[in-house]
Amino acid sequence: MLATILLFSFSFAQEERVSSAALIKQKIEVKELKKELNNFYNKKEKEYQERKKELETLLKKVESEKKQIEALRDENKKLLSDIKGEVDSKISTIYNKMKPKIAAEIFNQMISDGNLEGVFDIILRLKEAKVTSFMRYLSPKNASLLTQMLQEYKINNKDEG
Repeated sequence: MLATILLFSFSFAQEERVSSAALIKQKIEVKELKKELNNFYNKKEKEYQERKKELETLLKKVESEKKQIEALRDENKKLLSDIKGEVDSKISTIYNKMKPKIAAEIFNQMISDGNLEGVFDIILRLKEAKVTSFMRYLSPKNASLLTQMLQEYKINNKDEG
């Protein structure tokens, strides 16, 4: 019986050493795994920060280019407006100096070509006395159309003037 007890104690101690060694081995493996995961995480975090910095740089560049484009667009709009104003001014100067009969013939032709709006825009910029004299030489149909447009324009722009 003593031999059995000794044998049992010996085998129990043996098992305890084996399980203790297995636990130590597992603990070492867990530490290695944790170390590998930390390295992997740090590597991915560094890559993420680099990509984030690249994206922020690109975003700043896009915003800068967007502002440049907007400034260029605004400058172009101003130039176009100045050009249009200059052209309108020259057109009105030309028609104000033109003989009414000749201008009316041109207006009649423009209207028959489908450019009623263009004629109306010109008439808006002319002196009132010139418009009155042009109207005498326009065809009745064209004079009527332009008169209607002038009345509508006056009604629509009453608050502004």
